[in-house]
Amino acid sequence: MIHEVFMPALSSTMTEGKIVSWVKSPGDKVEKGETVVVVESDKADMDVESFYEGYLATIIVPAGEAAPVGAAIALVAETEAEIETAQQQAPSAGSATPTPAPAPTPQEQPAAATAAVETPPAARRNGRSIISPRARKLAKELKVDLSNIQGSGPHGRIVAEDVEAAANKGKQPAAATATPTMAPVAPQPAPTAAPAPAPSIKPAAAATIPAVAVPGSVVPLNTLQNAVVRNMVASLQVPTFRVGYTITTDNLDKLYKQIKSKGVTMTALLAKAVAVTLQKHPLVNASYSEQGIHYHSAINVAVAVAMDDGGLITPVLQNADQQDIYSLSRTWKDLVERSRSKQLQPAEYSSGTFTLSNLGMYGVDKFDAILPPGTGAILAIGASRPQVVATEDGMMGVRRQMQVNMTADHRIIYGADGAAFLQSLAKLIETNVQSLTM
Repeated sequence: MIHEVFMPALSSTMTEGKIVSWVKSPGDKVEKGETVVVVESDKADMDVESFYEGYLATIIVPAGEAAPVGAAIALVAETEAEIETAQQQAPSAGSATPTPAPAPTPQEQPAAATAAVETPPAARRNGRSIISPRARKLAKELKVDLSNIQGSGPHGRIVAEDVEAAANKGKQPAAATATPTMAPVAPQPAPTAAPAPAPSIKPAAAATIPAVAVPGSVVPLNTLQNAVVRNMVASLQVPTFRVGYTITTDNLDKLYKQIKSKGVTMTALLAKAVAVTLQKHPLVNASYSEQGIHYHSAINVAVAVAMDDGGLITPVLQNADQQDIYSLSRTWKDLVERSRSKQLQPAEYSSGTFTLSNLGMYGVDKFDAILPPGTGAILAIGASRPQVVATEDGMMGVRRQMQVNMTADHRIIYGADGAAFLQSLAKLIETNVQSLTM
């Protein structure tokens, strides 16, 4: 029997996917549940597994090309004798007929796809990371730096054996005490590449101009930028209003200086402050649905991050109100690193219930943000600057202040609701910010 491998729907907004690389080649044996292809969805590169056991007979959509969700991208034959028959039956990439496939909700990860979710690797093909899920898991357990590893798998793919070899050679001291979970492997050549520096954290709503842009040229939008376009167009259908507030940040800045050396980021502090405030204002954490107001069971704060190759993504700090500030900062750093290498799972960028967009680090005084689809509000945060103000005792003084502007869905959130939320946020930051460390 001959089976078709279809382009999966890896997110609720995905309409087509691009083949990053084929892990298997025509004629290779394929086990059920084994990764056969890496697909670029809207905002992540995903390992797609086979539903069938057999042999990869032919590839319909080659690496670098795109296909609609539900279209056949390869054929799997159950026996070697059927490979030639499958190759004769294979349609061309342009004639592949899409088969309707239900799109998963943002909170669901498709059973046929496994997201790459661990440390970003250095081995790449066409600018994309190539690493097996098993190798990622093992690298995390053994604390192995994947940027130092030369992949020995197909197309330079890093496999579990490469991770074990690096651990056994003592490239990472922490891995020496770890217990390997894989079988012994043949020695690998010592890597010569220097460890790649960790990507800088740049929370922002502005996209970086691709390096290939040339004055006078037209650069096609990449998959991520097209996804942003669709979301922004959808946002135009939502009636919104905007409300602003001036917050004094002297105590916030003082706290940040005290705990910055412990790995705490300002982004995590702001996200924590917002999450704690949302506990008192569940309506601002809600979203509109055809059935009514959807009050979310969790407070998941999404933060806009600019991508190096253009576009933006919103990694989500899930249950941000329940995490301590130090865990939240570690989680945020991990999310940013993996978002830059397109290694986030769909739930890690699609489950936000409230969004932050911080351009203050660029010196922006104030701005208005566009409401992301499926959420009730987004907060635009400007820079904290020293201002001359009148103090309560009638004197003049200097205070550091920042402007925040909230864009909200007016179908469920009204002006008084937005104003009350911002008032509570300001009170927390100005008078009780130390509580964020408790």
